Amino acid sequence: MIMRYHKGARMSQAVSYAGLVYIAGQVADNRKAGIEEQTRDVLRKIDGLLKEAGTSRSKLLAVNVFLPAIVDFEAMNAVYDDWIDLENPPARACVEARLADADLRVEMTAVAAL
Repeated sequence: MIMRYHKGARMSQAVSYAGLVYIAGQVADNRKAGIEEQTRDVLRKIDGLLKEAGTSRSKLLAVNVFLPAIVDFEAMNAVYDDWIDLENPPARACVEARLADADLRVEMTAVAAL
């Protein structure tokens, strides 16, 4: 069965199917915050969606990170490295990409096993 979480007009914040949960691109609520605070906010949102779907970060399979300024890579990683389950790190990609709002400093998607 397909489960959709926080459905909107264009997308769901998460969708689970066949033992996997797909997390849509998450961005910070405070778009004026710095990279560290925005990263913490995004990771909190991912944690919440994973929990709601019945899983956790220890079951992450993949994370994609989008940074509009790759110079934020180290600062983002400082927060991410404290958050990630070091015993079960997911596959990950990080790319420089223009985001929907010029104030956004980071966006992340994720896939996890249920």
